[in-house]
Amino acid sequence: MSFYYYTDFGDFSGLGFLVGALGFMFSLAAIIFGILVIIGMWKVFTKAGEPGWMSLIPFLNTYKLYKIAWGNGWLFLLGLIPIVNIVVYIMVSIKMARAFGMGTGFAVGLILLPSIFYLILGFGDSVYYGPVNN
Repeated sequence: MSFYYYTDFGDFSGLGFLVGALGFMFSLAAIIFGILVIIGMWKVFTKAGEPGWMSLIPFLNTYKLYKIAWGNGWLFLLGLIPIVNIVVYIMVSIKMARAFGMGTGFAVGLILLPSIFYLILGFGDSVYYGPVNN
């Protein structure tokens, strides 16, 4: 004797497909934005006199980014401390904007939309002046 179970999912049968499709689209968008940040950072590194390929290596790219913005790359270790990393990220974005002769508004753009503003910084006509100590 065999038993067959029937489960009625009703109107939720397409929900799994919808959730999967949305998850795929968000993942694809995250990958695209990540690639844009890497391309922008590659150009920023070359403008600052660093090899562009270093933007591909995790931790090394953060070290070089802090070195470009702050003058001391080892300050990236502060980014490993919870809560402190938020403040340090804001500070390094401000210093990065100033190192390329940009203002506070551009720093806000680096904080909120890094994929766009690193491309602007890398491919734009900005010049690297070095770390600004103030």
